[in-house]
Amino acid sequence: MPGWLPRAMVLALALYACFRLGSWAFDQLIGLLINVLIAFFLALAIEPAVSRMASRGMRRGLATFLVFLGVLIAGVGFVVLLGSMLAGQIVDMVDEFPKYLDSVISWVNQTFNTDLSRVEVQDSLLHSDWLQKYVQNSATGVLDVSTTVLGGLFRLLTIFLFSFYFAADGPRLRRGLCSVLPPARQAEVLRAWEIAVDKTGGYLYSRGLMALISGIAHYILLVILGVPYAPALAVWVGLVSQFIPTIGTYLAGALPMLIAFTVDPWYALWVLGFVVVYQQFENYVLQPKLTSKTVDIHPAVAFGSVIAGTALMGAVGALIAIPAVATLQAFLGAYVKRYDVTDDPRVHGGSRRQRSEPVLSRMRRAMSTPANGEPDGRGGPGASGEPDGRGGADGPSGSDGSDGSDGSDGSGGAGGRQR
Repeated sequence: MPGWLPRAMVLALALYACFRLGSWAFDQLIGLLINVLIAFFLALAIEPAVSRMASRGMRRGLATFLVFLGVLIAGVGFVVLLGSMLAGQIVDMVDEFPKYLDSVISWVNQTFNTDLSRVEVQDSLLHSDWLQKYVQNSATGVLDVSTTVLGGLFRLLTIFLFSFYFAADGPRLRRGLCSVLPPARQAEVLRAWEIAVDKTGGYLYSRGLMALISGIAHYILLVILGVPYAPALAVWVGLVSQFIPTIGTYLAGALPMLIAFTVDPWYALWVLGFVVVYQQFENYVLQPKLTSKTVDIHPAVAFGSVIAGTALMGAVGALIAIPAVATLQAFLGAYVKRYDVTDDPRVHGGSRRQRSEPVLSRMRRAMSTPANGEPDGRGGPGASGEPDGRGGADGPSGSDGSDGSDGSDGSGGAGGRQR
C-alpha cells in the first residue's frame, strides 16, 4: 500500500463529514438565514429616511426607532380599523343570513320547480356528517393554529430586531466589512451598498404607486356599487395586493366581495370580475412598465426573477427577487466592457440584403426604355440627334476631324474613348 493512500482516505472521510455537518447546519438555519435576508432588505428600504434624520443631528438609533414606530402605528391602526369593520359586517351577515337563505331557496324553487324550505335545509346542514367532521377537525386543530400564530409573531419580531440593528448600525457594519478588504475592494463594496439602497427604494416606490392606482380603481367601483366602507376597502386592496406576493391578490379581493355580498349577492360577482380583469391589466401592462422605469430592469427579467424567487424561497423570494436582481445587474454593469454597435441593418431589425427597387419604379423605367434596350439619354448611334462621340458611317467624323471611315471601327475619334 502506498504511504499516501491512508492519509488520502482519512482526508476524504474528513471532508465528507464536514460536508454532511455543513448541510445539516444549513438545513437547520435556513429559516434564520431567510429572516436575516428579509431584515437586510427592510433596513435598506428605511435607510434613506434614517440617514436623512441622522444628518440633521439626531442619533441614528433614535431615528431608526422613530421610523419603526411610525410604521408600527400605521400598521396597527390599519389592522384595527379593518378588524372592527370586518367584525361589524360579520355580525350583520349572521343576522341577515336567514333572509339570504330564504331568497336563495325561493329562487331554486322557482327555477327548478322544487319544494324546499329553510327549516329542512338547516336541519340537513346541521346534522350532516361532513359538518360534524369539520367541527371535530377544527377543535383538534386549534393548537396547531395557535402554534402557527405564535411562530409567525416570533418570526416577525426577529425580522424587526435584525432590521433595526442593520439600520441603526449601518455605518459601523460597513466599516467592519471594509476593514478586512483592500482599498479597491472597499470602494466596490460601498458602491454595491449604495446601489442596493437605490434599487430597493425604487422597488418600494413602484409598489406604492401600483397600490395607489389599484386602490383608486377599486374605490371607484365600490362607490358605484354603493358598498359601505369603500375608502378602507380600497386601501386594503391596494396594500395587500402589492405587498403580499402570490396570494395577496386573492386576500385583497376576498374582503370587498364579502362586504359587497351583504349589500347584494350579485355585487360580489361584479367585484370578482373586476378584480380578475384588473389583475390581468396590472400583470401585463402596468407592472412591467412601472418596474422597468423605477428599478431599471427589463419587464421580462422582472417577471422571470419573480418566478425564480418564488421557486427558490417561496413568497419571500417573490418579494425580494426584483430588488436583488436589479442590484446585481447594476453592480455587474460597471464591470462589463461595452463596444460601439456597428451600423448594420440587422441591429435595427432589418435585413442584410439591400432593399430592392419598388415595383412601380421598375415599371416606369421599363416603359420609358426605348426599343433598342437602352434608357433615355443614352441612345445608340444615329438614334439621337446629338453626337455620341463616335462618327457615323454616313456622317461627319468626331471632334478630331478624321473621316467617317476611321470612326466606324471604334478606333478613331478620341471623343468616343473619353465618353
